[in-house]
Amino acid sequence: MSGQKAFNLLKEHQQTTDRLISNFNSEDLRAILEEINIAFQENHQDALKFQETRDKTLFPMIGYRHALLQRNLRCTLAYLYNRLMKLKEIRWHLGPVITPDIKEALTEPEIQWFNNYSKLLTNYMTSFPDAINLMTDIKPPKALFIEVKCLIDHGKLELENGETVLLQKNSIHYLPRTECEHLIRQGILEHISH
Repeated sequence: MSGQKAFNLLKEHQQTTDRLISNFNSEDLRAILEEINIAFQENHQDALKFQETRDKTLFPMIGYRHALLQRNLRCTLAYLYNRLMKLKEIRWHLGPVITPDIKEALTEPEIQWFNNYSKLLTNYMTSFPDAINLMTDIKPPKALFIEVKCLIDHGKLELENGETVLLQKNSIHYLPRTECEHLIRQGILEHISH
């Protein structure tokens, strides 16, 4: 009982760079919760023993286990909180649909949380008379039109003015920022900066 598993769980989550979100580590989480339960039970027994015997030599171990409980709880809550913040970030950058590779890394409650968050965000945006879209300008635009390069064959894109643009791999276009920001976030287009 050292609390190392809880620390490693948090560290592993923070070091995930090859994916948007790491797989949920239920095995280590169960082991941490079991460690918390054992420490709590041992502290409870020692507290009862102290009430009977008034043996002050029990205090250091009770204090150690209590600190271990708090550390494990903080690490566990930090792990869960960071996963939710990552889901929030995914929602803002990729939109309301979870891709299959992200979905396989999530638990059912996390998927439900993501869907509920998406609904709340959509309801908020549509509650305004002009139905604002908070996703269009995450960063303030410097220009209304931007130069983009198509990274994959996507097909036709119809613009608000009725014009149709064929998005073929490696083609370069000069498009309205509002029309292509969602395609940039999805990895279909790449903003070419000069």
